[in-house]
Parts: sequence; C-alpha cells; structure tokens
Amino acid sequence: MKKIIVPIDFSEYSENALETASVLAQKYNAEILALHMLELSNAVLTSTASKNDTEAVFYLKLAEKKFKNFLEKDYLKDIKVTPIVKHFKVFSEVNDVARENGADLIVMGSHGVSGIKEVLIGSNTEKVVRHSDIPVLVVKHNPILTDFESVVFACDFSEDAIKPYINATKMFESINAKLFLLYVNVPDAGFRSSAEMEKKVADFLKRADGNLDNMKNVSYVSDYTIEEGILNFSNVVGADLIAIATHGRTGLAHFFEGSISEDLANHATLPVMTFKI
Repeated sequence: MKKIIVPIDFSEYSENALETASVLAQKYNAEILALHMLELSNAVLTSTASKNDTEAVFYLKLAEKKFKNFLEKDYLKDIKVTPIVKHFKVFSEVNDVARENGADLIVMGSHGVSGIKEVLIGSNTEKVVRHSDIPVLVVKHNPILTDFESVVFACDFSEDAIKPYINATKMFESINAKLFLLYVNVPDAGFRSSAEMEKKVADFLKRADGNLDNMKNVSYVSDYTIEEGILNFSNVVGADLIAIATHGRTGLAHFFEGSISEDLANHATLPVMTFKI
C-alpha cells in the first residue's frame, strides 16, 4: 500500500477518514493524496469571460487556503501529504484521480445509522464505491480500529466473486491480516445443505486459488438475513474489518442484493471495505 486517496469536503466525516488514512500511512509508509472537489457552476467552468475567469480563480484560491488550513493536523506530521484540488462536479470522478496517480486505496467517512440515506443512497460515498476500480474503505468514526488484524470477507462463492476475492486476499496478506471467509446460509430460495455449501466453496477455491488450502479459513453460519449473519459472525470472531464485493456501476454486490450492503454499512460499527467485481 503506497498511495491512499482521501476525498475532503471539510466535514467531520472526511476528517475521520483523513485520520484513519494517516494511521494506515504511518503503518505502511504510504503517501496520502488529499483530494478536494471544487464544485463550480457550469457557467464558471465553461465561460471564457474575464469576469467568470476571475470568479473561478477566486474560488480556487479560497478553496486552496481552506484546504491548507484543514490539513494542518498533528497526526499528519512526518507523513507525505499531497493536496489535490479538482474542478470536478461529481464524486464518481475520484476513480480518475486514483487511476492517474496509481492509488491503492480510497478512504471515505460516513454518517452511520442516522444518515444512511445521505451517505449511501445516491450520495458521494456510494458514487465513489460504484465507480472505483480500487478498494474503498468506509469509516464512521475516528480511527479506533485500524490495525485490521482480523478481517471477515463475506462471499457467496459465485464466479463473479473470484476477482474481488483474489484482490482481497492479496491486500490482506500484504498487511498480515487474518482472513475469515464467510458463507451465510439463509432460509429462502438460496438455502443450501452443508454438503452443497462445501461443494460450492470447494469449486470456487479450485478456480480462484488452484487449491483447497483456504478451506480451513471458511466458516458457514445460518441466520435470518445475510447482513445479520455477517454482523453476528464478525462480533463472535472479534473482526476489525468487514470486506464485501460490489458490482460497481451496475449496482451493489452480487449476493448483497437490495438493501444488504446498505444495511451493513448502516448498522456495522466496524469499517467496511469494498472490492469491485
């Protein structure tokens, strides 16, 4: 992990994300790319009139000054921080910045239970998650949990989940985290017997890893909903982080249909990291 992007909107939530990123940057000797999206009107951005040019420069200088003051944190000392101000209008373009700079991770803050509609429903956080080709870490608090020594990766072990599984295992191996693979069995059309679950997992690991070595790290739980199964299991094993897969632009995670991803990010006190399918 060499470069971490933190979108900044000067809120307490982006400050939580920035502080979390600082802990990770110190631990892994990484650089922080602090990104502020300067939202200017179309008229200001497209006009060539000198008045609007002056207005654009004014807002840019104002943002740069505010940004500089925001980044004067004690916890950023001895960390390489590169401030970036872009004239973007939508947060989906954060992925462009990540691609241009070869970033490894995006860290964003969220409101949690009281603000889920603002945060995950058509929000900037959801836009970043949907469009990002790299993992996105969503945090709701200041960095009380950033060691990530134990991680739960919940998965339906379908073919779509192979890519995010491989990316997740590589990342968590690089930070020496213990990875718990989780299959949640629920009482609906997706219910499977123990033998059926084990066969599905074995077939998946053969395709993804070429062996069955990780069978020993797979746990099977039964619960009324997938999100309850994930949260309950994470509490039992004392996980520091929950990892899930997302479909990106086409929607939420393959087996996290409907509100499951939203419920996880809403109710989990733990940080949630997404990996694009």
